[in-house]
Amino acid sequence: MPKMKTNSSSKKRFRFTGTGKAKRASARKSHILTKKTTKMKRRLRGTSVIDKTNMIGLARLMPYGRR
Repeated sequence: MPKMKTNSSSKKRFRFTGTGKAKRASARKSHILTKKTTKMKRRLRGTSVIDKTNMIGLARLMPYGRR
């Protein structure tokens, strides 16, 4: 059986922590930043861990990522 391909868009969007959780960047930070408050832009800077319910779908997209 051939190897499964990793989804390229997922590869760029998610990183795995040492314990196997997936990190993601916050949305709404790429354009139209003039109308967003400084507080909102500061809050969107960091990363967050994705929910465990979404890990099942991510496991299909990234079969060789850590779990």
